[in-house]
Amino acid sequence: MRSPLLPDRNRQLNFFICDILDANPKDDLGSMEHPMFTLSTKPDTRIRKYEHNGNTITIIPNVLGHATILDKDVLIYCISQLVEAVNRKRKDINRTVRFTAYDLLTVTNRQTDGDGYRRLKAALDRLAGTRIKTNIKTRNHRITDAFGIIDSYRIVEKSPLNGQMVAIEITLSEWLYNAVLATEVLTLNRDYFRLRKPLERRLYELARKHCGNQPQWKIRLELLHKKTGSSSKLKMFRHHLKAIAQSNHLPDYTVSYCSDDDSVTFTNRDEQVKARTAIRKLLG
Repeated sequence: MRSPLLPDRNRQLNFFICDILDANPKDDLGSMEHPMFTLSTKPDTRIRKYEHNGNTITIIPNVLGHATILDKDVLIYCISQLVEAVNRKRKDINRTVRFTAYDLLTVTNRQTDGDGYRRLKAALDRLAGTRIKTNIKTRNHRITDAFGIIDSYRIVEKSPLNGQMVAIEITLSEWLYNAVLATEVLTLNRDYFRLRKPLERRLYELARKHCGNQPQWKIRLELLHKKTGSSSKLKMFRHHLKAIAQSNHLPDYTVSYCSDDDSVTFTNRDEQVKARTAIRKLLG
């Protein structure tokens, strides 16, 4: 029977539905610049502290350990959806987002079998359990209290066949949501999700943030070690860096190590950037 009432066409949902299939991967500048996620593949329950140029971060894990840089895929997916929604001037943008587990797994190049769903559940637990205290502002606003990387999450739908989570709802931290609203983000190469090792992902983040569209970015190895948040000794970090420089498979940027001054240089692969730089030099 037809309802005597017109549909509520302007009803405001209390969550944002992640349904933009062609959203480009986006990452927030704050966590690209500073090591908020552990590179360890084993549970890391240390309280980590980082300070650089007046910026301070304290990261406090729960018993499950710190959120890892691989767990960050969840945030990148949500940020990408929200930024695209902002660009399209959608009215349903909200700090609470709802998405299907399958969509997130496929977009972030993860397995979609049972193990893939279990890993996603573990990532959500670590993200919700890791707390941050920082003086870094987003949208020119500082959050003075410690906050979770995500405030909370809940599984809103499970498969009747195997009990796997189908739909998930998470509430982003106000700190991260402010970064989205202020478009304090950068676009990532989709091949970022194909990088196997946590250090490779972290190096790409730093290159994307500091090199960007510039021809090169050079940094002392010791400072790079600090900015990655690596827990390995400097000698071992140097060994890993040399191996990455030798294979040179990071998207967008080549990596080279100089033993003379113990430095690392990231060079933009984009030939257009190189060409524009050459023209500027010719024109003086």
